[in-house]
Amino acid sequence: MDISYNKLMKTDSLLAISPLDGRYNSVNNELSYITSEYGLIKYRLFIEVEWFKHLSNTKNIPEIPKLSINNIRYLNDLVKNFSKKDANRVKAIEKKTNHDVKAIEYFLKEKISKIRSLNKYSEFIHFACTSEDINNLSYSLMIRDASNIVASSIHDVSRNLKQKANKFATTPMLSRTHGQTASPTTMGKEFSNFVHRMNTINTSIGTIKLKGKINGAVGNFNAHTIAYPNVNWELVSKKFIKGLGLEVNSHTTQVEPKDSIAELFFHYVRLNNVLIDLSRDMWGYISLGYFKQKLKKGEIGSSTMPHKVNPIDFENAEGNLGLANSIFLHLSNSVVISRWQRDLTDSTVMRNVGLCYGHTNLALYSLLKGLNKLEINKDQINKDLDNSWEVLTEAIQTVLRKHSISNGYELMKDLSRGKQINKEDLDQFIDSTDIPIEDKQRLKNLKPSSYIGIANKLAKS
Repeated sequence: MDISYNKLMKTDSLLAISPLDGRYNSVNNELSYITSEYGLIKYRLFIEVEWFKHLSNTKNIPEIPKLSINNIRYLNDLVKNFSKKDANRVKAIEKKTNHDVKAIEYFLKEKISKIRSLNKYSEFIHFACTSEDINNLSYSLMIRDASNIVASSIHDVSRNLKQKANKFATTPMLSRTHGQTASPTTMGKEFSNFVHRMNTINTSIGTIKLKGKINGAVGNFNAHTIAYPNVNWELVSKKFIKGLGLEVNSHTTQVEPKDSIAELFFHYVRLNNVLIDLSRDMWGYISLGYFKQKLKKGEIGSSTMPHKVNPIDFENAEGNLGLANSIFLHLSNSVVISRWQRDLTDSTVMRNVGLCYGHTNLALYSLLKGLNKLEINKDQINKDLDNSWEVLTEAIQTVLRKHSISNGYELMKDLSRGKQINKEDLDQFIDSTDIPIEDKQRLKNLKPSSYIGIANKLAKS
C-alpha cells in the first residue's frame, strides 16, 4: 500500500515531531489551546482589541470616540468566538506580509470593515504600537494561564503526597544516607518532606507578578506624544496593563526585558528538581521492595522478562522534568538579553514556552499515575528494620555522651562498623556501660522500628 506523506493529514499525531503533540497529546489538550500558535494568535488578537477599546475610552483623543455597546460586543465576540478557521486566515495573511503581528492587525481590520461604525476608526487598531507591545503582553497572559493549568496538576500531586504522609505517618522505615543504613524514619515523614518543599516553592511562584509594557518602539512613547502631546501616556499605559492583571514595567527598550518571566521560570526549575528528587526516591523504594505496584491486566513490564513490573511512570516523570528544566533554563537565560534596543532572539525562544509547561504537566501526570499505583510492602520494610540493629548505635553513643563517658562514638564504631550485629550484641554492650539503670533499660527496650524520634508528628504537620 502506497501511503505518501502528502496523503496524510498534517495534524496526524503519528507525524508530530514533538511527542507532546503526538504520543502524549491527550495529556496536554488544555495547554495546547493556550501555548500553541493558535493560542498565541488569539492572545495577540485580544490585546489588539483591548487596546483599541482602551483608546476609545481615553480622554483627549477625539478622533476615536467612546464605542457603542453593540460595537464593543462585536469586538469581544471576535475574540470569544475565535476559531481555527480564523487562525488559518491570519496565517494566510502572514504569508503575504511575512509579519505575524501585522497579520493580526490586517485580520482585525478585515473583520471591522463590515461594521461601518467601527471601520472609520480602523487606523486606531495597533495605534502607536510596536509588535513587542502586543507580544510581551500576549506572552505574559499565556504564561499566566498556562501556570494556572499546571498549578492544578501540582495541587493534585501535592494532595496525593499529603494523603500518603498522613496514611503512613506511623509506618517505620529504615533510612539510607549515602545509600547505607541510617537512623529510621517513617514513610509518612518522607512524603511530608516533599509536601513542604513543594508548598514553599509554590508560595514563591504565587508571589511573582508578571510585567508588561505598551510604550512604543524604544520604550519612550515617542509616537504617542507626537500624535497626542496632551495625553498622559504613562497613565494610559498603566491603566491598560493593570486592567490585564499585569504589573507595569516603566523602564524598557523596545522589548520588555522579561525579568519577571525569568524569575518565574527559575522557580519552576526549583520545583521540577524537587519532583525529580521525588521520582528517584519512589523509584528507589520500589527497587528496595518497600512499595509494590498495582498490576494492570494485560500490561507488559519487560519484553523478555515476564516477571517484571517496571517503575516506568517515575522514569517518565524524571525524563520530562529534565526536558522541561533544560528549556526553562534556556529561556530564563536568553529572554532577558537583547542587543541594544531590540533583536529577535527572544521571539525565537519564546515560541517554546509551551514545551516547558507541556513537559512539566506531562511529568506531573506520570507522577500522579505512579503514586496511585503504589502499595506499601510492610513485610519488606520490617525485614530491613529487623536486620539493621546497627542503626541504634547512634542512640547509644548519644546517651554515653550525655553521661560524659569518653570515646562513646569510638566504642560504638569498634562494635559495629563493617559488621553485622544484633540485639544481643547491643544489650551486652549496654550492660557493660556505667550509665544509670533507667537509661540502660530505655536503650535495651529500643528497636529499629521504634527509633523514629518525632517523625510521626512531623509527617502530619
